[in-house]
Amino acid sequence: MTVLETGQQAAAEAMADHLAADLTVPPQSDHGDDYSPGSPRWRDQSLSKGAAGVAVLHGLRARYGLADDKPVRAWLARATRDDLTAGPGAGLWFGSPALAFALQVAAPGGYPGATSRLNDGVTQLVRTRIAAAHARIDAAQRPSQYEFDLTRGLVGLGAHLLHRDPGGDLVRQVLAYLVRLTEPVAAADEAGAGAPGWWTSDSSARDRDPAFAAGEANFGMAHGCSGLLALLSLAMRQAVTVDGQAAAIERICRWLEDWRQQAPAGPWWPERISLPELHAGQPHQGGPLRPSWCYGTPGLARAQQLAALALGDRARQQAAEDALARCLADPVQLARISDPALCHGWAGLLMTVRHAAADAATPDIAAHLPRLVDTLLTQARHVPPGALPGLIEGSAGVALTLHTLATGTHGGWPACLLLG
Repeated sequence: MTVLETGQQAAAEAMADHLAADLTVPPQSDHGDDYSPGSPRWRDQSLSKGAAGVAVLHGLRARYGLADDKPVRAWLARATRDDLTAGPGAGLWFGSPALAFALQVAAPGGYPGATSRLNDGVTQLVRTRIAAAHARIDAAQRPSQYEFDLTRGLVGLGAHLLHRDPGGDLVRQVLAYLVRLTEPVAAADEAGAGAPGWWTSDSSARDRDPAFAAGEANFGMAHGCSGLLALLSLAMRQAVTVDGQAAAIERICRWLEDWRQQAPAGPWWPERISLPELHAGQPHQGGPLRPSWCYGTPGLARAQQLAALALGDRARQQAAEDALARCLADPVQLARISDPALCHGWAGLLMTVRHAAADAATPDIAAHLPRLVDTLLTQARHVPPGALPGLIEGSAGVALTLHTLATGTHGGWPACLLLG
């Protein structure tokens, strides 16, 4: 599916070529013994910020005849120059699962030995994580966000498995865990029975706001319930189901409907809520923030659209699509986007809109695509040489978005964003 006019298609192809050319050769780096997040050693294995993500860009360009395989081989070599991480920090966006996903998308069938070893490692990691998660639920304890989120948790690992082996038993084990995650936890804590099963014991916001000391409910695609909803719904649309899956989708949808806020520019949702907000039934956030894929209305609307399509709920589909269309028509919200990248920026918004438009019942969402493409092209011209190179947060993601729009093909890479 292509959405571009002739002039835009040529411009997108040219800009994708330009950005990819700047990422042809991995930069020289001597990481020494530094394993800290953000270090060169850490970035090697990062789908989000480093070499693994850049390999996806070059692999897909090679698959579609736009380049030879030298760049993808160089970036895969950089990504694997040290032992791959398979510990607590590993997940779809980092470590051995990130490399497994990168190989699957960038070079399917090209490295059978490495792919087999990585797949075996991911299988063991998933089984270990699922066992720990069920034990935690049995003990009536709250989860960490990294137990289940897209970046490091079982939602991300499940997205990889759904793409790699949708007929396998392991992806159904992940789905069965996610069904349990949507059920209330009888934890003897402050959150009490009113908190959903995905209420986390930790919160990235607690250091700046003591209201989050008792945890949070995160609404976003990257770390919250919209990611759960998207994976459960994507699987159901592929007829990959387990007992209770439809009911779990319904529970999350009802939560999102309960917390949907109304504004003149259209519906919106909080990014997260604290315990006082849960008890009050009202968020402190005064209005919609940045309309990003990861936390904003576009990502949440896409997740709800997927749920509606999975359940055959036309009214819910219309509500989700209306929320997205009204967000896209609001210049105040769009003005809050300040970078071109996938996670928080124009590329992520554009990919979300592209997928939502393909499934939409009306042309209202698709009508915004030409303007968004022009905006991304303008933003991409200002990506400085030497900018962060990765897929989710770097220039490789901008280039891959433009490549996808220009060619009308994606090769499966949007699975790492739960878009389709």
